[in-house]
Amino acid sequence: MPISPFFVVCILSGIIFTIGGWFFQKYPPKEINHWYGYRTPSSQKSQERWNFAQKYSSKEMIRLGVMFMIISLFGFVLPGSYVLIEAFAGVLILLILTIVLLFRVERAIDKEFGR
Repeated sequence: MPISPFFVVCILSGIIFTIGGWFFQKYPPKEINHWYGYRTPSSQKSQERWNFAQKYSSKEMIRLGVMFMIISLFGFVLPGSYVLIEAFAGVLILLILTIVLLFRVERAIDKEFGR
């Protein structure tokens, strides 16, 4: 039985999110930059916001990475004959959870510091 594309997309995304979150937790960028870290206009307004965003986003990445890995298990119950649809569904979930990550972190920044 071939491996479901849905499983592959979700499990790999989950692993990448989890490892990335762990890496950002262990080695957060110390200064505001345009290359590394959680970089949005609101996170770059001050060093205090930057530090908060790095810490909060790394925790959220780990949470969502674990959620991805749990969701990937649905790949084992999908029929398997709809390879393109399964791949598209996995990518769609990746997009949705990335938007969830951005929304949660931006909301936390706004709550902590105001607009």
